[in-house]
Amino acid sequence: MYAVIETGGKQYRVSPGDVLLIERLEGENGAAVEFNKVLAVGTDSGELRAGSDASGAKVTGTIQAQERGDKLVVFKFKRKKQYKRTIGHRQNLTRVKIAEILA
Repeated sequence: MYAVIETGGKQYRVSPGDVLLIERLEGENGAAVEFNKVLAVGTDSGELRAGSDASGAKVTGTIQAQERGDKLVVFKFKRKKQYKRTIGHRQNLTRVKIAEILA
């Protein structure tokens, strides 16, 4: 069984036991988290439920860690104007282990 969930503006295909690295969610390590925005659910029999059929489904999991991603370097410049700017960014991330899919 698998599900397609949306969180942090991105979509993820998850199955029970998967570990995801998603944009930061509030909560401590070991806290339960529930994803209500389920876009599709694939059953073991090969049936795919999407749209209003999957609206009642929920995906539950637990927070394993709060992390930060790798540093990205952003470099802006304008030629012939001696304008250069360098900034960095590190995204806050949450590691979540998917427990079960309730369809």
